[in-house]
Amino acid sequence: MLPAALDELGLTFYPVASEAGQEAAARALARHMLAGELTPREFTFRIHQRYGHELPLTERLSELDDEYDVLEYGDRTVDQVVAEVTAEARRLVVYPTVPAEPTDTPR
Repeated sequence: MLPAALDELGLTFYPVASEAGQEAAARALARHMLAGELTPREFTFRIHQRYGHELPLTERLSELDDEYDVLEYGDRTVDQVVAEVTAEARRLVVYPTVPAEPTDTPR
């Protein structure tokens, strides 16, 4: 019933643990970060915690979370990492999604 109800509302149903569902959740977190509801550090931490290095779409964000952990030992600054996290968040927000199947067929 849920997939049909969501379809009726024009919403996409993502099966539990599907890659498409994980990507949609990552894009939602990116929107929250860009809206100022999460810091870049919180954003990368959540992405890394949820998906590790397994989800190709968010791999770079997980790597950036690792970079936050070693900033004091490297040659990058917090501002440089924040700029890259922000760029990655913007990339996620505009990343093409699979369009839902049209419910009306043209005649």
